Amino acid sequence: MNNQKIGTKCVQAGYRPGNGEPRQIPIIQSTTFKYDTSEDMGKLFDLEASGYFYTRLQNPTNDHVAAKIAALEGGSAAMLTSSGQAANFFALFNICECGSHIVASSSIYGGTFNLIAVTMAKMGIEVTFVSPDADEEELNAAFKENTRAMFGETIANPALTVLDIEKFAKVAHAHGVPLIVDNTFPTPVNCRPIEWGADIVTHSTTKYMDGHGAAVGGAIVDAGKFDWMAHADKFPGLTQPDESYHGIIYAEKFGKEGAFITKCTSQLMRDFGCIQSPQNAFILNLGLESLHVRMPKHVENGLAVAKFLEGHKKVVKVNYPGLESDKYYELAKKYLPNGGCGVVSFELEGGRAAAESFMKKLKIAAIETHVADARTCCLNPATSTHRQLTDEQLEAAGIPAGLIRISCGLEDSADLIADIAQALE
Repeated sequence: MNNQKIGTKCVQAGYRPGNGEPRQIPIIQSTTFKYDTSEDMGKLFDLEASGYFYTRLQNPTNDHVAAKIAALEGGSAAMLTSSGQAANFFALFNICECGSHIVASSSIYGGTFNLIAVTMAKMGIEVTFVSPDADEEELNAAFKENTRAMFGETIANPALTVLDIEKFAKVAHAHGVPLIVDNTFPTPVNCRPIEWGADIVTHSTTKYMDGHGAAVGGAIVDAGKFDWMAHADKFPGLTQPDESYHGIIYAEKFGKEGAFITKCTSQLMRDFGCIQSPQNAFILNLGLESLHVRMPKHVENGLAVAKFLEGHKKVVKVNYPGLESDKYYELAKKYLPNGGCGVVSFELEGGRAAAESFMKKLKIAAIETHVADARTCCLNPATSTHRQLTDEQLEAAGIPAGLIRISCGLEDSADLIADIAQALE
């Protein structure tokens, strides 16, 4: 039944208990696993058998939840990480090394911008940032001989730009590199980037997938479609022998469907250990089981709040791709026909000072370094998540200093609007 609807997959995918086994995914809260012989364990270390020997690499609870996310995104394999930041780092570093180059949308989450522009630069990996609105000619011009990946966000946090996935995928593939898309905001309920040509999909599962501010985590999903061997010279880590695993060649042994995630697990998770705890994976799964029910309500509240703000005299600009007046409305209709998310960003008259004053007056919405939660929360990115960016970088990312990001939760939309109205007054 591979043609099951998304709601059924949210509830059922990833784990099928056998006769007399737990109905809920069991929490395997163990750091290590016992084997009868050294030969049995040796097969695991040689990647000749599947199984578990140390939770720093893999854990059964995590793998059940990762399998559910892979099913939701339509991918061939997936893995959980300790955070969304770890997921994006692993996804890029799995195919990049010192001397590599990345092409990335300039309109991305500030933490990811900093990861790529500052931290990975210290590792000898350079980046060229491009506008999400760039045409094919401009995108092609950003590529270099050493480019190894292209990166963007389906709906950017917090600028709410919508990525033209097909266009970015076409350009990436023309240069023989994969497109990596962070799909945190719409989730696979509202967009599945793999269906539009993306090769790798990442998530901060801390956001809508968990949905209750309970468990930090991330996920990486491989579409299983990129032909690494066809571009063997670009990706030696996947196409040449790995001497740390007895000369195994991932792309040959595990094919297009399994090479990327197997290498990411056996190398990067082994060496960096950014594993998601089994307890967090269990909590994440509880959130996934209601994801298809929650997302329409988030979208409904987001659109209602966006429409109210659009008509208010103190609001300079509203960013929400569900609005007909929004720059990305047509792209949103294509990629997000059921709506995107519950996050709205808007700019007040008076800039940063007005934004801070407004947020102090809110009663329901809380000021938090969080988003995509059951409870409404808000933030001024320029003084928090994006404070490491210069004013010029903020403008380039579509995040003016007076911008407010409000994440509409699952409360009644009338109450949210009333709260915003009194704060504006």
